[in-house]
Amino acid sequence: MIHDGDGVTASSLARLRLGVVRSPQVSVVIPTRNRPDLVVRAVRSALEQTLRDLEVIVVVDGPDPSTREALALVRDSRLRTIELEESGGAQNARNVGAQRAAGEWTAFLDDDDEWLPEKLTRQLEAAEASPYELPVVACRLYLRTPRADTVLPRRLPREGEPPSEYLTVRRGLFHGEGFIQTSTIMAPTSLLRRVPFTLGVRRAQELDWSLRCLELPGSGLVYADQPLVIWYADENRKRVSSEAPWRQSIEWLKETRQRVTPRAYAALAMSVVASMAATSRSPRVFFGLLGEAIKHGRPGVIDFVTYFQVWLLPAGLRRVLRDRAIGRPPAVGEPGVLGADTVGEPRGANGRATAR
Repeated sequence: MIHDGDGVTASSLARLRLGVVRSPQVSVVIPTRNRPDLVVRAVRSALEQTLRDLEVIVVVDGPDPSTREALALVRDSRLRTIELEESGGAQNARNVGAQRAAGEWTAFLDDDDEWLPEKLTRQLEAAEASPYELPVVACRLYLRTPRADTVLPRRLPREGEPPSEYLTVRRGLFHGEGFIQTSTIMAPTSLLRRVPFTLGVRRAQELDWSLRCLELPGSGLVYADQPLVIWYADENRKRVSSEAPWRQSIEWLKETRQRVTPRAYAALAMSVVASMAATSRSPRVFFGLLGEAIKHGRPGVIDFVTYFQVWLLPAGLRRVLRDRAIGRPPAVGEPGVLGADTVGEPRGANGRATAR
């Protein structure tokens, strides 16, 4: 059962009587649960877009009176709240929102992130200028930690570069060259209904969805050049990466093989999946995953370096080395030993990570 609280103004009632209700250009879908202050900030950043022709759909992932009460104080007829009867996870909430979206386009915003005012305007311009019938439109973002802001991705796709390689293959030891994150994604609503998020994929959900979309004829990856999203990555919060489902990630890797190039497959195995599998500390898993990458992929030198450091160096030491290499100050109150992340991969409160 879904409870849908729609705000209806006098003008919208008049349009209903006349039968001239026009769909918004963009539907914004925000999944949330038990974070009322954060989701209100996200909602306000969506409602304050320079593009006014939009609706904001907040999908509350299970009963949550505090969030319901906080959203009731936001007086804007473009805001809708859908409260699910039980929790099904963020991916399910996004799928529900896309199904209920009325706009031609749907854009996702995580409840702990924030948009800059021109985000949707710039992305629509990028979509209009693209050659694709079904563009997946992303943008750069500010990765904000207690220590510094970093603009990601560091570069945009090169002409003719396979999207799977752009999103996975590292050319240096640190992540962030190729990158897509949930709050940057805007796509045709029809595409999101055709290719929903896969339930149960936790660590690589944006990557999984993007690769499945980009298989379709007429689809393509497009970026707005400016950083238009603030991704808050609190380095001192508990990270779900410590509970990474590495067995599931290896299964997902094998299922993804046909969607990526051999070069991208090796990078996925030896970076994204390796960072989860390394928590097993199992020699059998170490050699099995390495063999998978060599047999079915085409690894490069950086892939081998990444793989061995993920397995052999403690996460805190990797972070210290990374910070020194890029000139970033250490975390306040810590000697650099934080979390269980792969090199250069920060975690937000819900464990989201970059593709590479």
